[in-house]
Amino acid sequence: MGRTDSGAETAMAGVLAELAGLEDARARAVNERHGDDHGVNLTKLRALAKRLKTQQDLACRLWETDDSAARLLAVLICRPKAFGRDELDAMLRSARTPKVQDWLVAYVVKKSPHAEDLRTSWFADPDPVVASAGWALTTERVAKEPAGLDLAGLLDIVEARMKDAPDRLQWAMNHCLAQIGIEHTEYRERAIDIGERLRVLEDYPTPPGCTSPFAPVWITEMVRRRQPRARMTGRG
Repeated sequence: MGRTDSGAETAMAGVLAELAGLEDARARAVNERHGDDHGVNLTKLRALAKRLKTQQDLACRLWETDDSAARLLAVLICRPKAFGRDELDAMLRSARTPKVQDWLVAYVVKKSPHAEDLRTSWFADPDPVVASAGWALTTERVAKEPAGLDLAGLLDIVEARMKDAPDRLQWAMNHCLAQIGIEHTEYRERAIDIGERLRVLEDYPTPPGCTSPFAPVWITEMVRRRQPRARMTGRG
């Protein structure tokens, strides 16, 4: 997939050495609690990617290492439209960790001409991680390109399956539920009602200043933020 000349090998070795130098034991401990297996500070990783710029061959070589930090960097410096449909499918299925899976979908698949084909293929996949990617792509369409989506049907599926879905799939379905409620007034009441009855993520620990992922709270807060502020009156 990439060049095999000595210059490419040297560049690859240099990047891997930089990634190793960014390893931090405390960051790894935090990441491992979320199912990830790297200790690289993501701000520093992004800075490295910005310096390297787009390098498709290097990205492919980094992905092939199966190292999570290297794969995250690969996602940032690759050319999304260069990957074929089956290649992206294989990459998702081999991604292994949540952060790599999320970044692959957000930064590569969403920008690919194969995004819609993969969305429909992944949506009902028996692998819950793959299905969660299908739901993430569906949520993107709910927000940006809802024409042609069966929003009522999506709510039916959420209502029937979200409560007992595996964690990653449940999270993705909940995001879709909230997005439908936020973006589509005609379905807002039903989306809130589903969230209130299922109580999914109701007790999720939410840091100060952040919005709870509990759908009724999430929907209500985002709608409130979008409302124009009441005009203040009084003497200046």
